[in-house]
Formats: sequence, C-alpha cells, structure tokens
Amino acid sequence: MADPVETPEAEVLFERVGDHVALVTLNRPNVHNAVNVAVAEALEACVLQIEADRSIRAAVLASRGRSFCAGADLREVAAGRALQLARPETGFAGFVYARRTKPWIAAVQGPAYGGGTEIALACDMIVAGEKAGFGLPEVKRGLIAGAGGAYRVTNVLPRPVAIEMVVTGEPIAARRAYELGLVNHLVDEGEEVSTALRLAETIARNAPLSVRESLRLTRAAADRGEAENRKLQDEVVANVLASPDLAEGAKAFIERRAPVWTS
Repeated sequence: MADPVETPEAEVLFERVGDHVALVTLNRPNVHNAVNVAVAEALEACVLQIEADRSIRAAVLASRGRSFCAGADLREVAAGRALQLARPETGFAGFVYARRTKPWIAAVQGPAYGGGTEIALACDMIVAGEKAGFGLPEVKRGLIAGAGGAYRVTNVLPRPVAIEMVVTGEPIAARRAYELGLVNHLVDEGEEVSTALRLAETIARNAPLSVRESLRLTRAAADRGEAENRKLQDEVVANVLASPDLAEGAKAFIERRAPVWTS
C-alpha cells in the first residue's frame, strides 16, 4: 500500500494533527471536489493508512474551496468511467463501504451534493457550516444515489423528508439538516474544520479500545439492514446503469441543456 502523496498538488491531502488525529482533505476546489478515479484511489489509501496506524484514534474528512464535494465527476461518467469511481473493496470514492474501526467526522463547508452527501453520510458525525447544503440530485441526471445515500439518509432523517430528497433531487440547507438530526454541530462559516478537529481530539482522549468497541456496537444497531439494503441497491443501480438516460443526463449537464429522457 502506497502512502498518500502530501504535496499541495495532490487531489487528496493527508495530515497528522497532534498525536492521535488525522485530517484528510479533498483538494479539487476548481471542480467542487468532484470525485475522479485519482480521488477514489487516494482516499482509499488514506483510509487504509489510518486503519493501520494504531496511534491514530479519530479522523476528520474535509475539503478545500467553496464546496465539500459535488459527488461523481460527471466528465468521468460521460467518458464511460463511472464504474471506476468505485473501488472494489471500499465502494464509491474509495470510502463509502470502507471498513473503518475508528470514528470519522465530516467537516462540511458549502454544498455536499450527490456522492458528496453519500460520503458525509458514510462518516459517523457531521460538522457543517451555515452555508453547507445536502442533496441527492442523481435523479436529475438519470442516475441514482447508489453509494448508500438512498437508504442511509433514512437512518438520519424522517422517512417523508428522506423520500422527498431522493425523488425530487432537491437539497436541504444546513440549518434544516441540523434541526432534523443529520448534522451534529452547526457552526459559522470557516469554523467547520477547527470544530471537527476539536471533536476528534475529545474522542482521542478516551480509551481507544472502548471507543472502537462502542462505535462498533452503535453502528451495528443503526445498520442492521445494511446487507439487505445493499443487495437491493445493487439491483436498482444495475437497472439505472442499463438505461440510456445515464449517458443523456451527463451529456446534458456538460452541454448545459435540459435532458431528454427516453426510459
């Protein structure tokens, strides 16, 4: 396993904060931190490195720029590389299904849409700024929130709100997400990462084994239907990927026009 590259040009940055906290940062601000193949590979490498390092007890996932993550890079989708944005063992972005025994906190500034919301939902906690937003707009592009988002959102939001999100594709603002329980801490703009790091440091002061086992038990209670949900998700994703609407949605986005659905 290669260590993540830690230069300013890297698309995913890795940093140690103090003795026991890792900060992982998405670094494609010019494209709203959209996930390409390189991001998926690098983020997976970060997860594996953090799991292997016993001195790291908690991790924060942040991003640079005005957006947390716009989800899949639709230029990759239009080029036929949609399936490559998911790693074989860890799923979309090398993250959403990754085995993680340590707590992860998403520090969300600006929009987290599509796969960006799915990445945030895959974390254990979310700190969001006032300008953050969460949405699953895949249906607008002939896609589906097939990286856990369409079912995980029901774990944290009331069922009618979750359904509205996935079938309209419309986002919800950070304050409403906080009021509904999707967000742990709502903070002023610019304080997302510092607040998430303080939360991670609080966790890191506790007994590591107690934290890991408590997290394992709490996750299990919340995710007892994970296997069944993923099996159904695979079925519906296959149906969507077989549709010509998939390519049409991506092309329409790139060409800045309304899509013409055929299915």
